[in-house]
Amino acid sequence: MTNISAGITAVHGYLPEQILTNSDLEKMVETNDEWIRSRTGISERRILTGEGRGTSEMGEHAVRGLLEKSGLKPNDVDLLICATVTGDYIFPDTANIVRDRLGITNGWGFDVNAACSGFLYALHIGRQFIENGSLKNVIVLGADKMSSIVDYTDRTTCILFGDGAGAVLLQPKEDGTGILDSEIRSDGAGAEFLFQKAGGSKYPATAETVANREHFAQQDGRTVFKAAVGGMVSAVQTVMKRNDLTNESLSWLVPHQANLRIISTVASMADIPMEKVMVTIEKYGNTTAATLPLCLWQYEEQLKKNDKIILTAFGGGYTWGATYLKWS
Repeated sequence: MTNISAGITAVHGYLPEQILTNSDLEKMVETNDEWIRSRTGISERRILTGEGRGTSEMGEHAVRGLLEKSGLKPNDVDLLICATVTGDYIFPDTANIVRDRLGITNGWGFDVNAACSGFLYALHIGRQFIENGSLKNVIVLGADKMSSIVDYTDRTTCILFGDGAGAVLLQPKEDGTGILDSEIRSDGAGAEFLFQKAGGSKYPATAETVANREHFAQQDGRTVFKAAVGGMVSAVQTVMKRNDLTNESLSWLVPHQANLRIISTVASMADIPMEKVMVTIEKYGNTTAATLPLCLWQYEEQLKKNDKIILTAFGGGYTWGATYLKWS
């Protein structure tokens, strides 16, 4: 056993330039700005537009900025893990496309698919390579082009999602900072409530699946709401109890940005004041695997070394969890 932990030593993000406002959505589907704001807290979201532009492009921008901020050269990177549900292709992995776009020819990479919990899962995986001493520079990327699997005729889902990417650099720390604990969970019984039906091996693409709009994300909103709140609250409370954390000693809660009502309910049930909760959903919507690193990027200037932070997420499948770290 060693005292090495995986510390986040740099963070960077990328958001497409195109803005899709609630007013824009009013022209596309039966909805309105007040309805969207009151139920989700979202006023606008970013969309990656243009033919042939995929998740790897946003990932490239996020990782390139990360390398520039950290001073790392491309071949200093030992491992790049990409959390995404909207990879450029079924295969090859988007992680390796990003590596190729940046000239990272050393080491290796792979994708993680855990829906909105993907970044949390990838972070938990990446930390272990740092802690066991086998790797020194691990990049964890969360990136999703949700506009590619959103049905813009379905007002219950199209209002929620946006596109974006965020990345962090994990490096060995021996000063007491870094990732200290994680509670990672999953339950396949939730698959029927939040899913994309067609496009996989069970229901491969056919004229019928396309006509039935089965290649888009679908969810049972009320069921998912209850499960998301319960899962994140339980994971946060478990991590807080294990590490003797209180709402006074915790510096920040970083929740997945799915819905402002979910965020505020989780904070209330975990007894954490909203002034300690990172919120970016108003401007960016739900960017799935990108929400957590984008929060850290947007709040970076407010973070101080040794800040006690809990990240938490909930995603389709179901997947959920929480990670406790001291800011490095």
